[in-house]
Amino acid sequence: MTDVAVVGEIYADHVFSGFAAWPKPGEEVVTDHYVREIGGGAAATACGLSRLGRHVDLIGLIGEADRGWFARRLADFGLSLDGLAVADGETGVTVSVSTAQDRSFFTHIGVNGRLSALLTAPATIRRLACARHVHFALPLAASVAQVLLPALADAGCTTSLDMGWQPVWLTDPVNRATLAAVDHLLPNEKEAQLLAGAPGPEAFFACAEGLPLRHPMLKLGAAGAMSVEAGRAVIAGPPNVVAIDTTGAGDAFDAGFIDALLDGGGAAERLRRGCITGALSTRAAGALGALPGRDELNLVYQQTYGDPNDS
Repeated sequence: MTDVAVVGEIYADHVFSGFAAWPKPGEEVVTDHYVREIGGGAAATACGLSRLGRHVDLIGLIGEADRGWFARRLADFGLSLDGLAVADGETGVTVSVSTAQDRSFFTHIGVNGRLSALLTAPATIRRLACARHVHFALPLAASVAQVLLPALADAGCTTSLDMGWQPVWLTDPVNRATLAAVDHLLPNEKEAQLLAGAPGPEAFFACAEGLPLRHPMLKLGAAGAMSVEAGRAVIAGPPNVVAIDTTGAGDAFDAGFIDALLDGGGAAERLRRGCITGALSTRAAGALGALPGRDELNLVYQQTYGDPNDS
């Protein structure tokens, strides 16, 4: 079996970073910091998990013209094209512009528009069912969730969902059933506020109880992460790092979180590993350049939280 199947939209990212401030309308700012990289939450989480030694199957769509570049870059992370369907058309493209504090994205969807059809194909469902855990890094359409989630549950797979910043999806009542059906929802503060209709962890966790979410948790950016398990609040802070680019930090967090989940880790362990992988990923431009391996994760864990065997 595969450890994790990661499903989502695949992009070619053009990442500009190192800006001191955002330009005003009509102004131009210049940077020497640019990188072309594989993008999309699915790729970032899959690469993060593979760096930690997990056997990962990346599921998505790319354009034929980019097959060679994706094959070479994914190989750097121990991943293959096996789960990526190659389609006629253009690979999705995202332009990311970042300061040390925040980032914005401009995106062309490309062949990702055909992803729902791929995910409901019988061959794809069989492939996903061979994983211990399936992570969805996309706004999972209700019609797709109704097909996939029961099939994966029957196969004994655990599931997680990081839909990203999707205002329409998050505020559509039709998706409440999906939120309640996945084992782990992984929102950040802005996404949680949309879902709850009010800001702050208290509002989100009250909303989570009403849905109900199975294992409610919340990514808090530089403040770490928080969850509520069995009525008890669990909080983890991140290690100290000098952030260069926060692109993909939430997706890197997902990798650490899922890594702990595969080891049977409880709420605190899942948050701690997520905080480490998320924080360390910000040390270089782009979502992939600073993803930690297993040895670095273990070292930073001990420096930040102490020996896990003592907790």
